[in-house]
Amino acid sequence: MNQHDMLKKFSEYLLAVKGYSENTVVAYTGDVEQFIEFYTYLNAEAVNPVNVGKDDIKFYLGHLVEHGADKRSVARKLSSIKSFFGFLQKENLISANPAITLHPPKPEKKLPVFLQKQEIKQAIEQIITDSPSKIRDKTIIELFYGTGMRLSELQSLNIFDIDLNSMSIKVTGKGNKERVLPIGKKLHASLSAYLKEREIQTGRDAAGALFLNSNGQRLSKRSIQKIVKKWLEKVSEKNKLSPHVLRHSFATHLLDNGADLESVKELLGHVNLSTTQIYTHLTMEHLKKVYLQAHPKAKISNT
Repeated sequence: MNQHDMLKKFSEYLLAVKGYSENTVVAYTGDVEQFIEFYTYLNAEAVNPVNVGKDDIKFYLGHLVEHGADKRSVARKLSSIKSFFGFLQKENLISANPAITLHPPKPEKKLPVFLQKQEIKQAIEQIITDSPSKIRDKTIIELFYGTGMRLSELQSLNIFDIDLNSMSIKVTGKGNKERVLPIGKKLHASLSAYLKEREIQTGRDAAGALFLNSNGQRLSKRSIQKIVKKWLEKVSEKNKLSPHVLRHSFATHLLDNGADLESVKELLGHVNLSTTQIYTHLTMEHLKKVYLQAHPKAKISNT
């Protein structure tokens, strides 16, 4: 079986057996073809894929990384190559998959986007609470920033989850794990005002959803995302202004003000401390920026 026949049968296998879409199949076969073309170019002659070894694939991946290929793209190409040689093994054309023990390069962790304290202040203060929907919107923004809760946690809140007397909120996080979050005086005042307005609009319904749409139904996640984006876009030009940006801002500002990492972990509902540690990178980046801008010895003089 020649190279062309192998790729054709591999494509048919992905479609018929694996059930992949045509676009996915095109991407997979394209990745394999690029690898074979690269290896053929190096050897200055046609190469039979059955003769390819682990080191050949490793060299190709290293070449991609060295020439600036995105690590996620490299990982996808390795996945395609593994699938191809796995198919050849299944067809008894090779005895072992040469790519099976190779691991993709670890993608660089992108630091979470967060807003400065002044931007948060502007986002909240810009909302003039002259209508029920604006009172609701302002409370949503304050609740995200004041507690650091996730979108799914806020969307699923019911009125009975709010305990104004103890100044706390019960949320249900990932894995249906419950945690109780404290609320500050400003958030307490906003929630009190919102609950009074909600009762006027819909009547007393202690078991009902906390945030409602104009039809009296629980506000959807998509609607909450739109509300947050609408108000944050007025004060920031950052991309992807979502509820998670407010969660990131909550954690970053706590650490900036001296909160310990373990406490922030508990407030965010993280299982592992390592997940929370990403925010220490944000605070360090901020400190570096302040240092470089303000310290007299931070800038290199040409004189």
